[in-house]
Amino acid sequence: MFALKRIQRELKDIFQNEEASQRMIRLDMVNDSLQELRGEIAGPSGTPYEGGLFVLKIKVPQTYPFTPPEVSFVTKVWHPNISSVTGAICLDILKDEWAGSMTLRTVLMSLQILLATPEPDDPQDAVVAKQCIENPEMFELTAKHWTQVYAGAPKTPSDFDAKIKILVNMDVEEKKARDALSCCSWNLKEAKKSLFG
Repeated sequence: MFALKRIQRELKDIFQNEEASQRMIRLDMVNDSLQELRGEIAGPSGTPYEGGLFVLKIKVPQTYPFTPPEVSFVTKVWHPNISSVTGAICLDILKDEWAGSMTLRTVLMSLQILLATPEPDDPQDAVVAKQCIENPEMFELTAKHWTQVYAGAPKTPSDFDAKIKILVNMDVEEKKARDALSCCSWNLKEAKKSLFG
């Protein structure tokens, strides 16, 4: 019961909070449940995620605020601390660094900060982390491409589209083609090898 009252208060707080609205973070109930929430965060400006809107699935446990909420990205994102496959997040405050004084707004703002400051040395997605460390420019381009495709950022033409089209013409599903190319730093030959052996 305590958890539900607290969540109600926090939803109202985010709705009325000026900083939350300036940072473009939102929180809504799913199916009128206070324990199933949908979060939205805008990609931070000056990052490859700029212009994108990222949707989050939030499950709040009965033991909240003494236990952290379970949070994952619904929107696909190319980031070393977020699984490009499942949307799982590697962030200490969602695990052992959680404190009862933290709020859902803290979580959303922390995720926005995480987008702006990837930590490839503590990855959730090893492939993305490797690219981030070894080829930061390619990482930025790939993250930007994913933000345009999945998070609704304004599209800019790139040769990535042509490479995806080549694979699609070889009967590869578009999403699968994009994933393979992203994982191979857009090397068409390597992507073909990973797809066809």
